[in-house]
Amino acid sequence: MASLPSDVTVREVGPRDGLQAEAPIPVEARVRLIEALLAAGVTHVEACSFVSPTAVPAMAGAADVLAALGRRPGVRVYALVPNARGAELAAETNFVDELTVTVSASETYNQKNVGRSVDESVDELARVRGVWNGPIDAVVSCAFGSPYEGDLEPDAVAALGDRLVAAGADALTYADTTGMATPRRVHDLLDETGPAVGLHLHETRGTGLVNAYAALERGVHRFDTAVGGLGGSPFAAGAAGNLASEELVAVLDDLGIRSGIDVDRLIDAAGVASALVGHAVPSRVATAGPRTRLA
Repeated sequence: MASLPSDVTVREVGPRDGLQAEAPIPVEARVRLIEALLAAGVTHVEACSFVSPTAVPAMAGAADVLAALGRRPGVRVYALVPNARGAELAAETNFVDELTVTVSASETYNQKNVGRSVDESVDELARVRGVWNGPIDAVVSCAFGSPYEGDLEPDAVAALGDRLVAAGADALTYADTTGMATPRRVHDLLDETGPAVGLHLHETRGTGLVNAYAALERGVHRFDTAVGGLGGSPFAAGAAGNLASEELVAVLDDLGIRSGIDVDRLIDAAGVASALVGHAVPSRVATAGPRTRLA
């Protein structure tokens, strides 16, 4: 078993994944949340998605969000796109560094999420590659099981990742979209993929942090998290939010693993998120503070 990595890259997905299931908030409010995250030291942020505003009203105005942010030295900005047209729109802004494209390992979930088969989604990623010159991270959703098909074999999930790389993806992230992963299942998938992948973990069953630790033990050093633990798929009943950014960073700090993110300022950003969405965030560290905080 590999030793724990010395550094971890945390990609903050709260402004996209975290807000997509919330009631729409104005562009300037979304920018204010991103500003708070950057102030905490976040350097990788999924800022928006170029999807139909009819399908996902909370993500309308993606180009306006990016224009308001502009270019920030040392900050890498990601945008999710469902198709080649979305990639063209992202490219036109000149503010996106990398695209994320989601393809599900679950045929049923893929149909519900993007209205096409898995094979059609692989073909669409190839079309995205044809209009986008920058890096593409293919996110394999339902990588640890589907609420529709149940358990999915790790070798089949990894094989889908291989197909996405062949279609033009530069990197792979495996997502526990509905919180079905356990440490054992994380190890099973990493046996097939190796550690040079990202993980996108959810807290539906309270296993996000233990799954992250299992991945750290295997040498994984890229994680998607969302400020405050916001998020959840609108296409799977009962799916809860993402692993909270401040919860992962607090554990990384205690392990001596560098993320470059200040946990106290990240908690401040979680407060901004809570105010914007109009309800408490599920993150426990946002509520209690890090273990180093004294009364």
